[in-house]
Amino acid sequence: MDTVTPSLQAPFVIANWKMHGCYDTNRQLLDGLHLSSGRRSAVTVVLCPPFVYLSQLQELLDGSGLALGAQDLSDQPHGAYTGEVSAAMLVDCGCSYVIVGHSERRICYGEDDESIRRKLNLACTVGLCPVLCVGETAEQRQQGQAYQVVGQQLKALQEIVGAPYLVAYEPVWAIGSKQACAADRVAEMHGFIHRCLTQLGQTEVAVLYGGSIKPANAASIFAVAGVDGGLVGGASLQADDFLAICDALPAGA
Repeated sequence: MDTVTPSLQAPFVIANWKMHGCYDTNRQLLDGLHLSSGRRSAVTVVLCPPFVYLSQLQELLDGSGLALGAQDLSDQPHGAYTGEVSAAMLVDCGCSYVIVGHSERRICYGEDDESIRRKLNLACTVGLCPVLCVGETAEQRQQGQAYQVVGQQLKALQEIVGAPYLVAYEPVWAIGSKQACAADRVAEMHGFIHRCLTQLGQTEVAVLYGGSIKPANAASIFAVAGVDGGLVGGASLQADDFLAICDALPAGA
């Protein structure tokens, strides 16, 4: 599978498998995803498995119409960084997209705005399309800091000029919960993000929603103005659920 040129054509559905999968279950999941024809041909679908399965999915996705992405990358181009994976290595594995700044990376591994900025720039340098994750914690929202936090996180994009990227709004307090963010709050934050991107001179960047997207709530989330698709976690590990989420995108999207 050759690396697919990143698409900027919304809508997007990106699957973040997190630390799940094995060779057998990965193959079974891919067997259940028939996304290359019919209604789903209008959707840009990206699968982001753990690093160790990138080569397997590179082979399984060949000719499928689905794109391959990674969950993270090093903030260094190469060198003595044991355990790290560079942007160039991801391209070698057939990746077109890479998730950057996920809240689990920020919270569990202490990633800060500066390291995320370096990752964004390195991704763009080798032709990867980064998916910058932004979002506030429950405490930050309760303290009225949600917009300040997200606005600060978006500043990591200031140095990117002329390279494609996506933004995913993931309210941290909704990730892995049973309840997605309310539609009015999604609309308000997506509107704010689009305004921030306009100030950066970017008026056509797709902004995805993430945070407990499921078949039961996907249609209502995707119907919100300014939502250009979804970054899907747990529901992307079940073929039927993931297909239902893809099918929930508005017919005119």
